[in-house]
Amino acid sequence: MSLRSKEGAVRSANLSRSIASSRTIGSGLIIGALAVTLAAILIPVSLFSSSSAAVLPNGVSDDGGGTVTTQYGPLTPTDRDFVRKVKLAGLWELPSGRMGKERGTTEAVKTAGQHLIDGHTELDRRTNEVAQALGVSLPTQPNDQQQGWLNEMSQAPSSAEFERLFAQFLRSAHGKVFNLVAQVRAQSKNSMVRSLATRANTIVLDHITVLEDTGLVDYDAL
Repeated sequence: MSLRSKEGAVRSANLSRSIASSRTIGSGLIIGALAVTLAAILIPVSLFSSSSAAVLPNGVSDDGGGTVTTQYGPLTPTDRDFVRKVKLAGLWELPSGRMGKERGTTEAVKTAGQHLIDGHTELDRRTNEVAQALGVSLPTQPNDQQQGWLNEMSQAPSSAEFERLFAQFLRSAHGKVFNLVAQVRAQSKNSMVRSLATRANTIVLDHITVLEDTGLVDYDAL
């Protein structure tokens, strides 16, 4: 082989190695770019899914327990949250009812107070039974907002101011929980929870009615 032929062969081999190397680098860059793109897609999805997992419609708190199978039907996070909210309502509405009976100066306020006592005494008993049967933990004291309402009512400087706060706080709270009661009654597949929601629906509507009968509810402020 001539010297010129050998030089041509060397150049050809070098060119082949250069092309192969370029292809390898190019493939690596493409794979790397795909990996980065995939990571950019998956990381936000993961973050958003984990952060939104505890957010349920209608202000429902997800306790992270998922749906549990019971002899009364599936028990969902919404079911458990409902049972706890019924218990929580009684923890401040029962003492509110007693204040209404004791401090009320009109028959309508005293009647509303008695209805609150009767209704939440029954719901409290039913809620305890449901929670024990389904293994649901219950609150033992009012939350900060509810305790604040109790404090404002107990410290009202006059009977008129007490009655105004009594009607407004309780009517507002019942209006909010009424939506959750209706949702659970319509959607729950657990017979014990559905039965509790059925009775709660009747009692909450009764309380809304007697509170409105006081003539003290400011609907524009609800």
